[in-house]
Amino acid sequence: MAYGLRTCRCPFVGLAGSILFRMYALCLIRYRRPLEEVLVHQEGHRAFQRKLKEEGTLIAAGPHEPRFGGMFLVRVPDENPQKALDAIRDADPYYIGGVVQYETFCWNVVIGKDDLDKLGK
Repeated sequence: MAYGLRTCRCPFVGLAGSILFRMYALCLIRYRRPLEEVLVHQEGHRAFQRKLKEEGTLIAAGPHEPRFGGMFLVRVPDENPQKALDAIRDADPYYIGGVVQYETFCWNVVIGKDDLDKLGK
């Protein structure tokens, strides 16, 4: 593997085998229901994110403060990153439960990319 490139198995892109990751993305979620309704889905959402972390997709995640939503940073494949982001969104218990709105942004990191590439290794 060349320096700065990361491979891992990613079930969200619908491809078998390893996928080359060089692109990053930010997922911004905003609560669309009262916090009490969001909290009903919180454990499922966090279990989902722990799975993404174990797979090497998720780098970091957490709620905003004050609590109006959250965001997370993920690795996505260079080829069709939006498809991978849509699959992540569609599998999230928060989204399935209808309590959040997702915004996803592919991010071509220029400064600090080497530092991000080292995370989770």
